[in-house]
Amino acid sequence: MKKKKILVCGASGFVGRNVAERLAERGGAAVYGSYFKNRPASVSGVRMIKADLTNARDVSELVAGMDVIVQAAATTSGARDIVSRPHIHVTDNAVMNSLIFRAAHEHGAAHVIFPSCTVMYPSSAIPLRESDFDANAAMHANYFGVGWTKVYIEKMCEFYSRIGAAKYTVVRHSNVYGPHDKYDLERSHVFGATVAKVMGAPQGGVVVVWGEGTEERDLMHVSDLAAFVEAAIDRQEGRFELLNAGLGTSIAVRDLVKKVISHSGKELTIIFDRSKPTIMTRLCLDVEKAKKTIGWEPRVSLDEGIKSTLRWYGENIGPAARR
Repeated sequence: MKKKKILVCGASGFVGRNVAERLAERGGAAVYGSYFKNRPASVSGVRMIKADLTNARDVSELVAGMDVIVQAAATTSGARDIVSRPHIHVTDNAVMNSLIFRAAHEHGAAHVIFPSCTVMYPSSAIPLRESDFDANAAMHANYFGVGWTKVYIEKMCEFYSRIGAAKYTVVRHSNVYGPHDKYDLERSHVFGATVAKVMGAPQGGVVVVWGEGTEERDLMHVSDLAAFVEAAIDRQEGRFELLNAGLGTSIAVRDLVKKVISHSGKELTIIFDRSKPTIMTRLCLDVEKAKKTIGWEPRVSLDEGIKSTLRWYGENIGPAARR
């Protein structure tokens, strides 16, 4: 029997690398990963291919012969860029996804999985279902560009599922954290930035939180997202599925910082810098549809995820890793 070929676009990035590693570890398929500027030192069991995903020829050559495509490549960053440079999340993402989906259609891929996001959802005190997005409602001003770009790409997935043989999965996932994330203050999302601040602070030092720290986020460990991709590959029956993936609860940023400090074992003082950019929303996801459709639900609690991430950080980025 011919071995299934799985391509993970953006396998040098945070989500892509974790997904590629999980698919390679389970065996049963040949796993390929794309990179462009940053080739990872080593991804066990994954054959890495350099490709510019905004170049049509590169994309066509990359996708040809692949059975499953996980499109995890994207231009992403944190709140600073979303507020001050929102355009960087629009053009490249629209172009690369357009080219990848077209190539998947023309080369006869069987399944395409697109990790989207949740910025199209309104702020809410209760868990939101997939149907709670209202295209006629105003989107948060800071998310207008990236939000509508994601919605457009989601609709492109649905379009290709209607005109071709491939199945498409859109994953509206919450904030993801864990190994290989960005841990710097310029490009990180809230979790990565918090870990970098706490782990970089001296005992008895200070951790600065941007804004009031009252905004709330649904935080999911990246291993749960990788498990979602695996479940979609194995169990999706419909031609097109749009599914939430998250922990299903939210936590205020100030409480997240307290948890990270507690699990770090440090004694630190928290201060709030209200001059820094922050996006005041509250969000958590209802994931019942994913449970019913592909048998997936999150397994890693936030406390467990924080502890395992801090161990990974210490071994790979912290002082112990530099010795």
